[in-house]
Amino acid sequence: MLFDKPQDIEAYKIWLQKYHGEDVEKIRKWFELVSKDIKDKFENSSFWTELLEKNRTYSYDYKKDTGCDLLISSSNPTVSTKDFDSLLDKSLRLNILNNKNWPEPPDDGWFLPNNWFSRIGDIIRTRIIVKYLDGVEFLIPRIETLARENKIVFENPIFKSDEAGYYAVHLYVCDTFEVYGIDFDTEKMKIKIEIQLTTQLQEIILKLLHKYYEARRKKTKNNEEIPWQWNYKNNEFATNYLGHILHYIEGMIVDIRQKQESDSNGAI
Repeated sequence: MLFDKPQDIEAYKIWLQKYHGEDVEKIRKWFELVSKDIKDKFENSSFWTELLEKNRTYSYDYKKDTGCDLLISSSNPTVSTKDFDSLLDKSLRLNILNNKNWPEPPDDGWFLPNNWFSRIGDIIRTRIIVKYLDGVEFLIPRIETLARENKIVFENPIFKSDEAGYYAVHLYVCDTFEVYGIDFDTEKMKIKIEIQLTTQLQEIILKLLHKYYEARRKKTKNNEEIPWQWNYKNNEFATNYLGHILHYIEGMIVDIRQKQESDSNGAI
């Protein structure tokens, strides 16, 4: 039985080595090579290249409907890979800190290097930033249609909203990739690609709040002091509520714009 419950990354590395024979530094090098390889393959896939090409069409259709620009930039969105240390931290939370079955494995088994790519859905990800809130819902069915046309799995969108003021829609497309194992054997594996849809204001607030999101993720109920909602002197109080306020303002902007569009006289 695995009773020595690790609470931090260093203890977790020891746990991985002791109970699962995983050499973290060896895994790091393997992970960085494989994630880059999958990223490159996805960037060259028909789905992704067509999505970049269709962005111009999507933008034209949205502007025709609303009179507004869809995207904040004419530059193409970029595909990135999850940082290894972030992935290690996430597996610590999945295996240990948030595992209600401890010291037994989570319901679906341990999250280990040999199943990270097939089970953790945000290792390869991209973010598409729109100007207005309704641009998010405008893109969802178009991306779904494109995925199905390319015969890859499209999962139902997840509308993210949390108490820390984070708002975004996460889409997942799932395709099959050839993946190199740690010992350089290969296998075909179904891997999810995360597509985040968010707005210009939410992207700004995300960058401002990133360190607070990371810090909050690492907190447990045992080390929680006064809830941030009551600690008005804490930086989290101002920054988290700012996220909620901006989301509300974005909704009001779109609502007013749509009412103006429906009124032939332009009155609200």
